[in-house]
Formats: sequence, structure tokens, C-alpha cells
Amino acid sequence: MENAPVGEADTINLKYTDSSRLVANLLSSKMLDYSNRSFGYSEFPEGIELILYDKDNNKSKVFADYAIYYNDTGLIDLRGNVIIATHSFDTLLTPQMYYDQKREWLFTNQSFRLRTSSSDINGRIFDADRELKLKEMLELSGEVEVDN
Repeated sequence: MENAPVGEADTINLKYTDSSRLVANLLSSKMLDYSNRSFGYSEFPEGIELILYDKDNNKSKVFADYAIYYNDTGLIDLRGNVIIATHSFDTLLTPQMYYDQKREWLFTNQSFRLRTSSSDINGRIFDADRELKLKEMLELSGEVEVDN
């Protein structure tokens, strides 16, 4: 079949390292491999859990109902009930998020909710590093605590 995946896998536990340091761990119950296509990708139709490790080995977790990983670009398209929970207890919720693995960057132009210890913000369009520290957020509403 022309549109069939070249491979299927159950119970995925993929580890991504950089200079012998664990950077990310991708977990999923099912993966479909379409790497034989001109723009190869892997599809995770039953969702993923992505664990991201910082330089101090702190963990942040990403959950999504569905995901596609594009082999050539290192981009992960996360869809459906996307939740990002950092080790510092910040939580981002959105229907869709992209994660650029090479740049370690998260972004979306969908609606989002960001909850931190000092704020609860709703908005549309979100750009941040994987720790949710360097942020650009547009079309905001919600409550933010401001230090004097």
C-alpha cells in the first residue's frame, strides 16, 4: 500500500542525548513510521509523554493526545489537550503546540492558558524556551501579580 507506514511500533521509549547527556525521553504506546516519504515523519496516534531534562537534570513534562515528529526538521507537532508542566510547577495548556527540538523552543498561535505561582494568564500566540522562561505572549487576559 502506497500510503501505509513503513513500520509500526508499540510501547515506544525513545531517548535523545546530546554530548552523552540525556536531553529528552519520548514515551508512546504506538508509533507509525513514514520515514520512506519525501518528507519523512513519525506519527503517534495514541499520544505521547515527552520528558525534557535541563542541564541540572530537572524534568519538565509534555503530554498530548496526538503527535507528529518530522525527521528532517526535528519539529514535533503536538495536538489535543497539550499540557506542559515544568519542574518549577508552571503549567501551560493549549490545543496545539510545536516543539523545535534543535532550538529547544515551544510555540503556538492557538489559545493557551499559563498558570504560574503568581499568575493565571489566557492568551493567543505563545513563544518560549522549553523551561517557559523566555516568553512572548499576545492577546492576553487574566490575573498577574506584579512586584513593586
